[in-house]
Amino acid sequence: MASDWLGSVVSINCGLTLGVYQGEVSSVDHASQTISLRQPYHNGVKCPVSEVTFSAMDIKELKFLDIQNTVKKPSSREGAAKEPSFTSAWRQGQSNRTTHRHITSSSSHSGTTPITILRRAPTGSSNSRGVTQATPKKSSVRNGGTGGPMRSKDDECFRDGTDEDLDTDFDFEGNLALFDKAAVFSQIDGTSSHSSRAQHHSTQAEQKPLSYRHDENILEGKPVIYRQITVPQHGGKEYCTDSGLVVPSVPYELHKRLLATAEHWGLSLERRLETIGVCSSQMALTLLGGPNRLTPKNIHQRPTVVLLCGPHLQGAQGISCGRHLTNHEVEVILFLPNFVKMHESVTREVSLYSRTNGKQVASIKDLPASPVDLLINCLDCHENPLLREQPWYQSAADWANQNRAPVLSLDPPVSTQRQTVEAKWTLSLGLPLPLAESESRVYLCDIGIPKLVFQEVGIGYHSPFGCKFVIPLHPV
Repeated sequence: MASDWLGSVVSINCGLTLGVYQGEVSSVDHASQTISLRQPYHNGVKCPVSEVTFSAMDIKELKFLDIQNTVKKPSSREGAAKEPSFTSAWRQGQSNRTTHRHITSSSSHSGTTPITILRRAPTGSSNSRGVTQATPKKSSVRNGGTGGPMRSKDDECFRDGTDEDLDTDFDFEGNLALFDKAAVFSQIDGTSSHSSRAQHHSTQAEQKPLSYRHDENILEGKPVIYRQITVPQHGGKEYCTDSGLVVPSVPYELHKRLLATAEHWGLSLERRLETIGVCSSQMALTLLGGPNRLTPKNIHQRPTVVLLCGPHLQGAQGISCGRHLTNHEVEVILFLPNFVKMHESVTREVSLYSRTNGKQVASIKDLPASPVDLLINCLDCHENPLLREQPWYQSAADWANQNRAPVLSLDPPVSTQRQTVEAKWTLSLGLPLPLAESESRVYLCDIGIPKLVFQEVGIGYHSPFGCKFVIPLHPV
């Protein structure tokens, strides 16, 4: 009975290791439990050998793609084999009967064309061996007239019924197993490389344009110099901006001399206080939430800011910041004790602050007990570090540490000791000072000092601010 299957086209699945083979059955050996295929295909690619033999132990699944009903028998008189039964049946003119369609064979494929696999029909169906049925063509005469090729096509397309087995589905898994992705992609890559060489003289419009980021330049420029600020006296620390520019720290004596030179050329103390007030208030508004918090719909939830100021220049800078905050609908509470003698700039800023809706208190008892949105610390002074020992300073520092509000320290002095009030943010002016080690994030404020003023005190300066007036600094 094994000879009945000779000449049939089958698909043999040998698992993931050996793959899927397809070909025409050439021999079946019951003794050794082997089957041989001639002109085989391995995973859709034609094998270099003409015949492959499989053992029954290696076969996971066997599917019949085309069943050869008539065995080829050699004859001494006729040197050729008999035609298949389905071919002879077609030639006998059985046009009104359903005929088997020749789906695939090794002779109908050339090169590396894969063989199509059809899923096996359900058990009990007439098409249990995967053979599909073609639509029969009616060659009979309709209405007494002779039918031609057009009448035959019309009958095939518009006839009433269909005998095609609709239960046979396409085997997607089987075809996917025959697809060798690595081989196809390597062939595509090789074809693309050859085609790119052939299209060497193609126009620029046909070439794929390069993609650039929003911060990349198309034209190549000069190499970037990140150390653009040089100082005659180094403060001992270095910072870098978000763009990588190095900003060195300077000693307080050099910083003081820089401000005095700027004041000599017209950058007066009043103008500097106004610039510091605008920049620090802008930073404070951003920390409070910016446009997400300060909107007309949130009038009932205005942020509250407490200013802790001393009777010195740093205190005047904080009062200027509070004045600008009140102009932006922020509830500001200014803490300033009743001093007998205060800096002249503090007196002027307090006088101007009194014309706003801000509140001013002189006692710690008048400060809110609940946490506020932001606390701005201006208690420390560059010139007089002994202020920390006074009772009003210590009571204000204790209240700030107990309030648990985020703290912005404005122009803190240079000190080897940790700050009394732990700040989350620190704002330096012009150039940073060598501050004590802390977890505070350092920001730098542009107070409008001209470039030639920096050069006059021996500082080689190139602005690191870019399009901003307040930038973050990161320790190097």
